[in-house]
Amino acid sequence: MASQNGSPQDRINTGTAHSARVYDYILGGKDNYPVDQEAGDAMCRSWPALPVHMRANRKFMHRAARHLAREQGIRQFLDIGTGLPTPPNVHDVVQGVRPDSRVVYVDNDPIVLAHARALLTSAPEGRTAYVDADMRDPDAIISSPEFKELLDLRQPVGLMVIGILHFILDGDDGHGLVRRLLDPLPAGSFLAMTIGTDDFAPEEVGRVAREYAARGMPMRLRTHAEALTFFDGLELVEPGLTQVHRWRPDAHQEPVDDRDIAMYGAVARKTA
Repeated sequence: MASQNGSPQDRINTGTAHSARVYDYILGGKDNYPVDQEAGDAMCRSWPALPVHMRANRKFMHRAARHLAREQGIRQFLDIGTGLPTPPNVHDVVQGVRPDSRVVYVDNDPIVLAHARALLTSAPEGRTAYVDADMRDPDAIISSPEFKELLDLRQPVGLMVIGILHFILDGDDGHGLVRRLLDPLPAGSFLAMTIGTDDFAPEEVGRVAREYAARGMPMRLRTHAEALTFFDGLELVEPGLTQVHRWRPDAHQEPVDDRDIAMYGAVARKTA
């Protein structure tokens, strides 16, 4: 877990590529440095579909959040691994459905913290907050003042874990981390999660994973069967665990080749 000492700017290492900044660069953002641009270019050379894959992951987050707000009536959300605040973010989506929605964002990336004020532009009826914490330390998240103040645990919560699990290695006990975040949430809460895979383009995605690892960002990619185990004991929402572009696609969504998507996604309900 990153040190909490000093300002966010003091903690930003501009000499080493960072996953959030690489993601930002590939998607056309401006919150990145030459080292991130070099990494992003190398990764796109390894797999030219990487920007398509990243956009599909982001769009899944939008559709899942909108589904939870509109179809499931969820009014409060816990967003783990928020990333750089490029709109629309979770609160933009859910407050567009229900302005009184509350969102707690969580990330331990100093550049995200430096831009966190952009995540706090809530609709007047709702609330947003930002917690500087690591998914690998669920207790720090659950015990934070922001979590306790904004989330009413007598009511269901939408837990969003988007685009982060592939950086959680086996030694980190990803299953245990997800469960520890779900445990305090009441029945009727939901888990929306995306999980990296090389099931569809193993050679190309493997090259990208090696580029990440060479820059100190090792990945754990998972098969469909492995990804499905993260939803054990939960009730999957149709269509279940699918590639992210196939989960309740918008009517106007452009066709996407399955080989260009290396992420599974699902939404599931906690029943007890």
